[in-house]
Amino acid sequence: MELDPVLLSRLQFAFVVSFHAIFPVFTIGLASYITVLHALFYKTRNPAWDRLAYLWTKVFAVAFGMGVVSGIVMSFQFGTNWSNFSQASANFIGPLLSYEVVTAFFLEAAFLGVLLFGRGRVPQGVHLFAAAMVALGTFISTFWILAANSWMHTPAGVDFTNGVFRVTSWTEAIFNPSFPYRFAHMAMASFITGGFVVAGVSAWYLLIGRDVEANRKALSMCLWMLLVLTPTQALVGDFHGLNTFEYQPVKLSAMEGNWETREGAPFLLFAWPDQAAQQNRFEIGIPYAASLILTHELHGEIPGIIEAPPEEQPPVAIVFWSFRVMVGLGLLMIAVSLLGLYLRRGGRLYHARRYLQTLRLMSVTPFIAVLAGWITTESGRAPWLVYGIMTHAEGVTPSLTGGMALFTLIGYITVYGIIFYAGTYYLTRVIRYGMQPKEEELLVDDFETPKRPWSATHTPFDDNPAKGEA
Repeated sequence: MELDPVLLSRLQFAFVVSFHAIFPVFTIGLASYITVLHALFYKTRNPAWDRLAYLWTKVFAVAFGMGVVSGIVMSFQFGTNWSNFSQASANFIGPLLSYEVVTAFFLEAAFLGVLLFGRGRVPQGVHLFAAAMVALGTFISTFWILAANSWMHTPAGVDFTNGVFRVTSWTEAIFNPSFPYRFAHMAMASFITGGFVVAGVSAWYLLIGRDVEANRKALSMCLWMLLVLTPTQALVGDFHGLNTFEYQPVKLSAMEGNWETREGAPFLLFAWPDQAAQQNRFEIGIPYAASLILTHELHGEIPGIIEAPPEEQPPVAIVFWSFRVMVGLGLLMIAVSLLGLYLRRGGRLYHARRYLQTLRLMSVTPFIAVLAGWITTESGRAPWLVYGIMTHAEGVTPSLTGGMALFTLIGYITVYGIIFYAGTYYLTRVIRYGMQPKEEELLVDDFETPKRPWSATHTPFDDNPAKGEA
């Protein structure tokens, strides 16, 4: 069997990016939450805020470390698997990645050590400032990465001549048509992910009766935030969809499972897209809903997938179903947030064990939703690497063989599997240890000299965790 280097390179990049994405989407929101906790402690001097900040800073250290390790190899793949694209887009992508390093990584590196090891060593105001700078650094990094990725979806401000992209307007290239919607969508996703993780962990602590006062505060904060952000994310997603409808109509049609151009298109709740036959099987939908959402008219016209030739059509089934997973989980998150508001009446929120158990389970749903959304947008762009200009086949390394791509793909899966297991195991232990009784917390004078970020957790791999099981 002949191995396709283009397909294998796409699978490899998709695997590495998907694996890496789950960590930044968590740490971006968590860094801001830690900053809020430090600000509350600075203002009120309530030790509960300080202990919460200490716990979640330890979690941040582990997740941040895993994100850095998993993200290092991504830049290498541009040279090993996508050299034609790298050469063609170097005038734009190269500077943007450099700007990320100079503005985001340097900022995080300067203040991360203070955040991780400064508790009790520096004034609280300095510690708060360090937390804020780390949080700012995560958003600056997101800005540059999404500017580059959005440009690949909606290229602007460049001239493509003799196989090379030349920037004609940096403002138009960076702030390309889809960038504002993608950035807002990802920022919301990061806050929602952090919120559900903190809410889920706090709910578990309440179920086992640990640090009740502090975790009630944490849970209440997160649920108020989620009550606002989950429906807001749906609104931002709608604007993002309208932008996709304007600039990437074939992708939008694949998301809707709409093969033929028609007026009054339904929103399909269920269908089985048959790409070979260019039609759906077993359709169940809401009449006129897709047209109403996308055109704000019951009989608005929605373009069909068949408007594009077969070789320019994305994998419809993947795009169709990943989009519905994302939307379905988003609606579930809204429902859970609204239920939390209902349970606040009469003080039932902290005693509703079924709801607390639900929050525990919900802590993983934002990660699944983010991955589903990422699959939707990236698969929906296929076969274009730079939409409408360069295909994946044109951007792949000419000398790359299928065997070479398969070998590195297997290697990445193996190494990342080990990293994920070790990191998740340690992260679980940090959470199970939780906030130790104040008198048992290590004093600053007892700390060893810090050598690496994970030493900030002060949680061994092999000791018995603190008592308390769900």
